[in-house]
Amino acid sequence: MELLQLQYFLAVARLEHMTEAARSLHVTQSSLSKTIGRLEEDLGVPLFDRTGRKLRLNEYGNRFLRRAEKALFELEQGRQELSDLSNPEYGTLNLAVNTAGMLPHILHEFRKKRPHIHFHVQMLTTQEMVTLIHRGEVDFCLSSPPIEEDDIECQIVYIDPILIAVPAGHRLTDRSSVSLPELKDEWFVGVRKGHGTRDLLDSVCESVGFTPKYVYEGNEPARLSALVEAGIGIAFIPSTAMNLRDRMHYLQVEGHELVREIALLWRKSRYISRAALEFREVVLEYFGSISKKTN
Repeated sequence: MELLQLQYFLAVARLEHMTEAARSLHVTQSSLSKTIGRLEEDLGVPLFDRTGRKLRLNEYGNRFLRRAEKALFELEQGRQELSDLSNPEYGTLNLAVNTAGMLPHILHEFRKKRPHIHFHVQMLTTQEMVTLIHRGEVDFCLSSPPIEEDDIECQIVYIDPILIAVPAGHRLTDRSSVSLPELKDEWFVGVRKGHGTRDLLDSVCESVGFTPKYVYEGNEPARLSALVEAGIGIAFIPSTAMNLRDRMHYLQVEGHELVREIALLWRKSRYISRAALEFREVVLEYFGSISKKTN
């Protein structure tokens, strides 16, 4: 059994499509197919049920996948640890977020401390982040809501109040607060389902008797302010995303402690480089400074 066979098997198992897997690996489909075939010969069992170019892991494949992921994860951890020991000033920090409003400030502070460390950031849904954590493909995730699982370390870094943002001239601009039932006939702009804060807010609204009506659902929370300003709809806006220079009015929510918890997540068994440890310190310092300002 060869390392290359395991790497190819992982790509096919995750995509369950030979053409797409070949494209992701930058190899020909015939080469990939032959490599998977040799692996199945070595193991003595088929790993996939095949329907044309579409493949689906069978019971043998599912069991082998868990072992292969663990093996490749440990090898990658070893490579990262040796790289960190031999050249600690350089490297790559892989991040995933489902809340990104404060990320520019955090990355700016981190870059001042570690100018030669590259970082790669992905904006994902909560479930997509969990998948990458389990695979060991990210150093840290910045998530709202927190995620509690056996292999995930979860450190809550900030409790963020959520406000209602309305455009100038809206019927509520002379108010400082509003109850949720008063918003049942409003049109909302928000992020798509699957983003933690959206799911939380929908649940709270449903608990008081209505489901928010969305005129816009997207993947970019930063765009919501512009849509509110344009009068497209109102929005739930975390306090960390509030900008007093916007032509909007912000209201407190009456009768509910409407907050989101922001957490830093990482896989417990993952090797944490010195650069990653410093990034964690920057995150804690940043949110600590915000807490002092608001208290």
